[in-house]
Amino acid sequence: MPELAYNAAMANGPYLTGQLLVAMPAMADSRFERSVTYLCQHDADGALGLVVNRPSGMRLGDVLEELGLGGHDRATGDRPVLSGGPVHPERGFVLHGGDGRAWDSSLEIGDGLVLTTSRDILAAVADGSLAGPWLFALGYAGWSAGQLEQELLANAWLTVPSRADLLFEMPLAERWQAAARQLGVDPGRLTGYAGHA
Repeated sequence: MPELAYNAAMANGPYLTGQLLVAMPAMADSRFERSVTYLCQHDADGALGLVVNRPSGMRLGDVLEELGLGGHDRATGDRPVLSGGPVHPERGFVLHGGDGRAWDSSLEIGDGLVLTTSRDILAAVADGSLAGPWLFALGYAGWSAGQLEQELLANAWLTVPSRADLLFEMPLAERWQAAARQLGVDPGRLTGYAGHA
């Protein structure tokens, strides 16, 4: 089943930007165990994604205060900071819907989503002017050229289409199972090995 999911996703082109990677139950890397990763970029040079279901233990208010961006409301300050991945865990990433504004450092992903890393978006988060859904993560997951493809062939990941409700609304603890169920499978019944004829 995982190979079929990979092949179906690849049928629309060789790259998976905008898709979700769902860790298989036997994921050997503990940093990605039961993780759901949104692929912000995937091309011939590699891939970059954000883990969207792992809390860092920090609250956004702490980050904003540290950057001198106080004055935010309580709901904003209480939002969890996600652990987006093991690469550059000191760097912040905002995944959000495009609202027509130009930010200092952004990557247009597609399907109306943008990844922004500049301070100006955090100022908009703090003052409540960032429209639409968003999440904040520290760090990212990265793959070198061909590495993600090899992991997919080794049955480390399932690929499924992303959904705004899963990215921005669903409780973090429910995202892994919900993403796997999009394929009509019970994640508890998945095996971690691949069979090849």
